[in-house]
Amino acid sequence: MHDLRDAQWRKSTYSGGDGGNCVEVASNLTSIVAVRDTKNPSSPALACTPANWSTFLSGLKNGALGA
Repeated sequence: MHDLRDAQWRKSTYSGGDGGNCVEVASNLTSIVAVRDTKNPSSPALACTPANWSTFLSGLKNGALGA
């Protein structure tokens, strides 16, 4: 379990303001990047290494993760 008390959450630029599928990311942490559901911030967050997060984002940008 990671301590997320110092996490500085920011909403994805791709998240709309319509209350739809929104995520927030905290990348200011020392050894992890955390992701959570904007609509339910008290639910558990997903955590990954910065390298894995970078690979995930690259996959999204180049279409390798599906349509």
